[in-house]
Amino acid sequence: MLRSLNMLLGYTIHEKDGDMGHVHDFLFDDTSWTIRYLVVETGGWLHRKRVLISTAALGHPEWSRRRFPVNLTREQVRNSPELDTDQPVYRQQEIAMSAYYGWPHYWTLEPILVAPAIVRQEEEPGVQGDPHLRSVKEVTGYRVPGEGEDTDLGHIADFIAEEQTWTIRYLVMEAGAWLRGKKILLICDSLQSISWARKEVATAMARQDAERAPAFDPAAPVNREHEVRVYDYYGRPKDEG
Repeated sequence: MLRSLNMLLGYTIHEKDGDMGHVHDFLFDDTSWTIRYLVVETGGWLHRKRVLISTAALGHPEWSRRRFPVNLTREQVRNSPELDTDQPVYRQQEIAMSAYYGWPHYWTLEPILVAPAIVRQEEEPGVQGDPHLRSVKEVTGYRVPGEGEDTDLGHIADFIAEEQTWTIRYLVMEAGAWLRGKKILLICDSLQSISWARKEVATAMARQDAERAPAFDPAAPVNREHEVRVYDYYGRPKDEG
């Protein structure tokens, strides 16, 4: 099933000793569109420190209770490697966390699902290491310029992810007042580039394309019928399953 990441913010993280805190953000790999970590804001027991929890550590989500169980203890989290969740996460830091918690090294196990040539990331001055992990909260609000136009189509308003694989399937674009705030699903591999410096997500979409695109209703689940309409619009086959 597909889930809105906006709707998952604030979910409780429940560990062996009780509630650890709540989901503050998600970090996704910008080469495969896969969510790697939940940024968890802990309660007063850890001075509201923010920690990363790998999606590999999550148990079966308790959707009705808005809760993610994890097989960790407070002591484990308290003694985990230090890192600043407001800064890019480097591969060296991931290796340290994986060794501490016993999490698998996903970067040696998984193929790249979206070719880097399709989504180009600009180099950022002063950034070292492997800064491919990006904040969902950071990218939310990035503008979407129109193809060959000086004006913007809208901005990124949400992400839609597959709950079993934690793969981001769509970005939700909210159009500007010129289209009365219409919401449109953007297929990840239809994107041309993401510019972290300019805070924009570029597509080949023009205003007339946005007008014709199927409207997305955030209040309704993304079902197969709507997905087929979206893929038909983009001229891409929708896999069965």
